[in-house]
Amino acid sequence: MTAALFDTVLVANRGEIACRVIGTLRRLGIRAVAVYSEADRDARHVRLADEAFCIGPAPAQESYLNIDAVVSAAKASGAQAVHPGYGFLSENADFARALGDAGVAFIGPGVHALTVMGDKIRAKNHVAGYGVPVVPGIAKAGLTDADLAEAAPGIGYPLLIKPSAGGGGKGMHVVERPEDLAGALVTARRVALASFGDDTLFLERLVHAPRHIEVQVLADTHGNVIHLGERECSLQRRHQKVVEEAPSALLDERTRALMGEAACNAARSVDYTGAGTVEFLVPGDSPEEFFFMEMNTRLQVEHPVTELVTGQDLVEAQVRVAAGEPLTLRQQDVVLRGHAVEARVYAESPERGFLPTAGEILHLEEPSGNGVRVDSSLVPGLVVGSAYDPMLAKIIAWGEDRGQALARLDAALAGTAVLGLQTNIDYLRQLLADDEVRAGRLDTTLIERKLHGIRFHVPGEQELAAAALLLHRRLLADADRGPWHRRNGWRLGQPHPVRYSFGAAHAPAGGIDVLVYDDGTVSVGGGARVPAELSGPSGAAAFSLEYDGRITRWHHAVHGSQLWLGRGGWSCQLTVLGRQERTAAMLAAIDRPEGTADPEVRSPMPGTVVSVAVASGEAVEAGQLLLSVEAMKMEHQLTAAADGTVQLNVSTGDLVKADQLLAVIHAATPAPTEAAPQPEEGA
Repeated sequence: MTAALFDTVLVANRGEIACRVIGTLRRLGIRAVAVYSEADRDARHVRLADEAFCIGPAPAQESYLNIDAVVSAAKASGAQAVHPGYGFLSENADFARALGDAGVAFIGPGVHALTVMGDKIRAKNHVAGYGVPVVPGIAKAGLTDADLAEAAPGIGYPLLIKPSAGGGGKGMHVVERPEDLAGALVTARRVALASFGDDTLFLERLVHAPRHIEVQVLADTHGNVIHLGERECSLQRRHQKVVEEAPSALLDERTRALMGEAACNAARSVDYTGAGTVEFLVPGDSPEEFFFMEMNTRLQVEHPVTELVTGQDLVEAQVRVAAGEPLTLRQQDVVLRGHAVEARVYAESPERGFLPTAGEILHLEEPSGNGVRVDSSLVPGLVVGSAYDPMLAKIIAWGEDRGQALARLDAALAGTAVLGLQTNIDYLRQLLADDEVRAGRLDTTLIERKLHGIRFHVPGEQELAAAALLLHRRLLADADRGPWHRRNGWRLGQPHPVRYSFGAAHAPAGGIDVLVYDDGTVSVGGGARVPAELSGPSGAAAFSLEYDGRITRWHHAVHGSQLWLGRGGWSCQLTVLGRQERTAAMLAAIDRPEGTADPEVRSPMPGTVVSVAVASGEAVEAGQLLLSVEAMKMEHQLTAAADGTVQLNVSTGDLVKADQLLAVIHAATPAPTEAAPQPEEGA
């Protein structure tokens, strides 16, 4: 059968999905070709491919979304087919059409299916005619803001604004009150136009406490359509999936069969071929109901959980269908065995509202073991920027039942170390430990409801002691250079402790001091002296810390003045402060009187300025929108903290770094008060 397949396939994507597709292609003996932007020159998918082509600069519009560049690379490489992965051009009918014109097969559905299902308005109206239940709302082409505002009261609040094009939750906005609709429509249109080139919007009733359940379908060019069961995708934040599993703990066999048949009917209605997913909303108070949301005409991020419970390689199935082979699997042969759960590892800071992060991978340790699978794009030295989606990897675990799968996933996350940028790994472990999650009582609002109760870890005594001892170990290594190079606190008379100062999140101005004594004790932040000792090979990334009688295992990485520590999936960044840095930090803290609003407006994340709402020199009020920064599929709006005159340092389109100064609010000088008239002398 392999002889009938393609000889060369180009993978028109990046990151973990490109690596995953290349893995299957190489197993099938197919030559794999990668494409990459200038920012991804050293990416892992480029290293794994047999050949790679640069298709443009970092912005996706000029590289991964450039149809001409990708088609040219396919022709130059001699590829007979292109696998689009997900995102980017994976659901673009013009791309599929351009490949066909170039004589290159598109590993995905036909142009008709892409066209119908790629427009959410058209898709919703289309499948309704085939007996597939849909969510109440208004979905027509060409709806203006006035049309949507007029229809909103009839749909009822709260409602959901959705872009007709695109997917992945981007551009979706929940509107709770009528007075918020106009502003939300403006933002939704801008995001939809920038992301998908189409600002068409529609409205749906917001289903209360819904569960998000999707069905995996497979279809060939010979008229065979089957489903591979469902995936539970209810654990979401801002409409982005975080944890997925298969099968759903909610469905019984009857509902599974009904939902599966509805998904197959949706696929049949557009003569679908290849792998696809039909997504449904299930009301939390009426689990026997389900409503069509959309069909994703591509591979899904969460496809590994289906592969683990069915034993099928969905990428291989896609390739074989595109090559013209019929499905060999029949519906009655599909058996769901065990349970699988997937967690998405993002470059983001949960304690800062899940803002995207960036940085270089200084140290990496990924898990393995029975029932554990990792789909990853990470390699040491990789620089993660802000140009693309923040997902770095997926960690998946299979078990005989749901409990075992959850336990294995938690252990796998605990065994993961990614140092050099902040990730959500520790948050994922807290989420999996939640009582409702473990009981399977899920809905798409659970994460937002639980956020206020989460206590994010911050560097404490153990972390600071470990950091100081690591630096002290380096200092003591200088002994070989002679006594005049030693900085270990030695002096005539009583030995003096060596002080190390660290800046960290939530640390006071000037940092936190750690004193290291030559008798094997340390004092953190002026506290009592505690026995502490490091063990492990000097210079190794992993070490053990014995602190006050307790032994823990850690990873570390050093980059300039930055020291990263990680344990159990959690990591933190500490800044090593010298005397000048400590003094400058303390002076900055006392320059502004307590209770005064910070006049500086800084970027909370690396990204691009997508809009500026005011002009430099303009008078602004506290709370007024100044500008918006976008990175990794997230738009963050920055407002004035006080009344005054704004001075802008950036303009629309500028690339900015995290904590970069974007604007300053100069407080208005109070007008002088006129002196009260004094009574005349003798009056």
